[in-house]
Amino acid sequence: MTAEFDSVDALLAHARRSIHRHPPVEAARLVAEGAFLVDIRPAWQRTEDGEIPGAVVVERNHLEWRLHPESGAALPQATRDQAWIVYCTEGYTSSLAAASLVSLGLRAGDLEGGIHAWREAGLPVVAGGTPVEQIVPA
Repeated sequence: MTAEFDSVDALLAHARRSIHRHPPVEAARLVAEGAFLVDIRPAWQRTEDGEIPGAVVVERNHLEWRLHPESGAALPQATRDQAWIVYCTEGYTSSLAAASLVSLGLRAGDLEGGIHAWREAGLPVVAGGTPVEQIVPA
């Protein structure tokens, strides 16, 4: 079997060519217009770094099933026209995850720089601990 990519960096670059990366202020504006932030980090990272109010928590291993409207395991918010902005800690895993959603025909991009960039931009972060498949309270 021949590898399509010779490194993880090459895989990441390929994924990023298929998505739009949203700087934090732009992402906040898109959320105000109806896009959903999706926190794909595991619970320990959400507890350590906090969460973004209004984001839906969907850990990475369930992402495609919860956001694809025809999967049979979709969240109520999962519709064909819903825009998703995926985020992680620094914006690496979220790029790969968003590219996977785009490959399924969904409107998805990622938060450039992850929650660290969001916090550095002065945007709100709350204490972590939101259960999976729930929306982070304000």
